[in-house]
Amino acid sequence: MEASAANEVALPLSGARLIVVEDDFLILMELESALADAGAKIVGSCRTLDAAMSLVEADGLAAAILDIRLGRDTVEPAARRLAERGIPFIFYTGQSETDAVRMMWPRSALLHKPANPKKIVAAISELLHA
Repeated sequence: MEASAANEVALPLSGARLIVVEDDFLILMELESALADAGAKIVGSCRTLDAAMSLVEADGLAAAILDIRLGRDTVEPAARRLAERGIPFIFYTGQSETDAVRMMWPRSALLHKPANPKKIVAAISELLHA
């Protein structure tokens, strides 16, 4: 076996095109790092609803990870547009499960902050293979 083939490991999110919407800069950087390390291609990341609304229109998206609260805004318009486009998403939030936005998509996966990177990657992987 060639050395390069022996060193190749299948990454759980290999090539998956994702967007990340999170208003906390440090959490956003941690999410990007965890997802990229798992092989995902981060199409875009943002901290505001306005920026999220432009990202949800990107071509070839596989999934999104969304914080429910973005400062004073909610991610609801972006989640609605993703749902209209048939793009799956998970909520990554410190909000309660009874948040009004969460109640609109009760079947969407929910990760509570903080979650370890392995759990985040596993949740996205499960979403992509559902």
